Amino acid sequence: MTESTPQEHAHASAGPSERVERLLAAMSVEEKVGQLTQLFYFGGPASVAGADSEIAQQPRMVEGALARGAVGSLLFVTDPAENNRLQQLAIDGSAHRIPVIFGFDVIHGFRTIFPVPIALAASWNPDLITQAQSVAAREARAVGIHWAFAPMVDIARDPRWGRIVEGAGEDPYLGAVVAAAQVRGFQGDHIGAPDHILAGPKHFAGYGAALGGRDYDEVDLSDQEFWNTYLPPFRAAVEAGAANIMSAYMDLNGVPATGNAWLLTDVLRDALGFDGFVVTDANAAKDLETHHFAADPADAAVRAITAGVDMEMAIFEPAFAHLVDAVAAGRVDTARLDEAVRRILTVKEQLGLFDDPFVDVDTAEQVLTDPAHRAVARAAAEGAAVLLRNDNGVLPLHAESVNTVAVIGPLADSARDTIGPWVFAYDGDETVTIADGIRARLQGIAEVTVAQGVPRPTRTFPSMFDMWGDGSPKDPSGFDADSALQHAVDTATQADFAIVVIGEQQDMIGESASRSDLSLPGDQLRLLEAVVATGTPVVVVLMSGRPLDIRWVAEHVPAILQAWYPGTRGGEAVARLLFGDTAPTGKLPFTWPRNVGQVPMHHAVTRSHAPNDQGRRYWDVASTPLYPFGHGLTYTHFEYGTPRVDHSPIPLDGAVTVTVDITNVGDRDGTETAQLYLHQRFGTSSRPLRQLVGFQRVQIAAGATETVTFTIGAEARRYWSAATRDWVTDASQFDVWVGGSADATAHTEFTVER
Repeated sequence: MTESTPQEHAHASAGPSERVERLLAAMSVEEKVGQLTQLFYFGGPASVAGADSEIAQQPRMVEGALARGAVGSLLFVTDPAENNRLQQLAIDGSAHRIPVIFGFDVIHGFRTIFPVPIALAASWNPDLITQAQSVAAREARAVGIHWAFAPMVDIARDPRWGRIVEGAGEDPYLGAVVAAAQVRGFQGDHIGAPDHILAGPKHFAGYGAALGGRDYDEVDLSDQEFWNTYLPPFRAAVEAGAANIMSAYMDLNGVPATGNAWLLTDVLRDALGFDGFVVTDANAAKDLETHHFAADPADAAVRAITAGVDMEMAIFEPAFAHLVDAVAAGRVDTARLDEAVRRILTVKEQLGLFDDPFVDVDTAEQVLTDPAHRAVARAAAEGAAVLLRNDNGVLPLHAESVNTVAVIGPLADSARDTIGPWVFAYDGDETVTIADGIRARLQGIAEVTVAQGVPRPTRTFPSMFDMWGDGSPKDPSGFDADSALQHAVDTATQADFAIVVIGEQQDMIGESASRSDLSLPGDQLRLLEAVVATGTPVVVVLMSGRPLDIRWVAEHVPAILQAWYPGTRGGEAVARLLFGDTAPTGKLPFTWPRNVGQVPMHHAVTRSHAPNDQGRRYWDVASTPLYPFGHGLTYTHFEYGTPRVDHSPIPLDGAVTVTVDITNVGDRDGTETAQLYLHQRFGTSSRPLRQLVGFQRVQIAAGATETVTFTIGAEARRYWSAATRDWVTDASQFDVWVGGSADATAHTEFTVER
């Protein structure tokens, strides 16, 4: 994991200013507690919820709190004029004219929508990720948003968990690189950088290991898993200067994360050195009572702030309102209250809000419509796509050799599914669907016919985001399933090529969107089988944020492109990839299982006592993945030479340099992501068979050879051991593999001596 530079972390360690200390000295306990309160402002979805609903009445409650100086932050306001109005209410309502911080779920874009975070991670391109989140930050800041509740840096090894779509997958090293890249993108090189916003890595910590992949369920993590697997992305985010950390909902080893002093103070503050502020997830402080951990909301507030929470995110009545009485009763120390308030005031000053709290409405629209942002979105969608299969070089397709192309599937022409989950302020009219992109690419060249084929897949239980009214696009009025299927078959029969777009509707993944099954939902497999049966050559484009059970697809369709939910310019990017205007370079950020019975499945396992007896794992299916971690094809082929080490043995604190030659043996220039995996053969603890410790993207001309060099230092070999309950670095023999996935075969070794 890359260490932070002094420049990256300097801003996070700056002490409070004289202004902050003067304000703190002048504030009452009530005013201080107000600064620690963050409220949702549901001005938008009230009409959807109904005029008499609690949500519809919520804006009035919030504005009353603003007028009393009882709010330190608002979230979910995206209109710049409305932000200015509410900011003025906050300043006028505060005896000290303290502004509020506006937060929002800027997960993978604001107006310009980028591929979902798991897709950005699949690019294995930190510079591209930083660029995408920089655009998202610029757009958000232009409308008055100061703070993103992102990135989500939870490791996810169970694809049933819906929030896998928000993270970087299964690997702590890749997760750490992606976390740091996103923090740099959101925040820039310091807190308060122009056109940037606060980064808020979440959910601290271990949320991705929920039992059974069920969202919100408890997490039981061993210490070695916690320190070696789930903590590195948070460490990287902190080292990159993240201003905020969000606490998680769930129980961690029997103690709710939001009331867990060991987690929020001993680990986050002391071990990781975090000096920003901690916010709860929505209602997580109050939910300490729901967990049967706190006796009541007042007890929940005391437990949360004492554990290390600085700000409560609340939808309606905040638990932190009870802190006034708790301080008076001596249940919360005044110094702890002041510490939390100081952190909030300091970040407001760093953002420049005391001097310039408002936003220019006219400038905002110019920023939101900047064409350069859409170009970055297309590049990100191209870089994120993963070519899973390409037998006999079916792809790229040659536009000039076809007269008719059929684009088939319920997701093929859906703007809402193209942009994906966790977006609210997008412009659907400018979104390029897969069908749109192919139509535009083949305009004047070939005819493009589009057929839905089968009904749209639907969830068994509704989505928590249905209140926004656009989460689940519906079938056309009068849709007849039998006729639609026959129309799709006829369309495919008459075409030279069929591009079938299948996967999960966007509301089938994300928060409160875990699944017990990984099969293609609805009748999509039936549709694909019928299209393949026509004999027309078929290419499959997958839209999902998790691996799906595509065993039949992999056996019967020669080319599969994982497009994820590719965003605003997703259809344009997919068309360019399919027709060879550019080549896919993405690599899987997770292991792709054959079916749900194999999960959780990941590459960094330890060696069993019967490593070669695969039949004893499952007798009904191979114990290998359908596609390994790091897998991804392109339109050329690479061969790896034998890796070389500069010297061996090395001392415990020494480093070894690994060099490998990579040759492009195809007839097209290409980009390869060379991955370095390490295995320690013996030591204080058993170590993973394949531990990712480095990767490099390298461009190689057709027929050319490039030399790639990696350095493996002591930090890459250091790990937390359950045997010593501490960090160790062992003398041992080490295996090294370099290649294009976790199945790399190019091998060397070195020795570490005491």
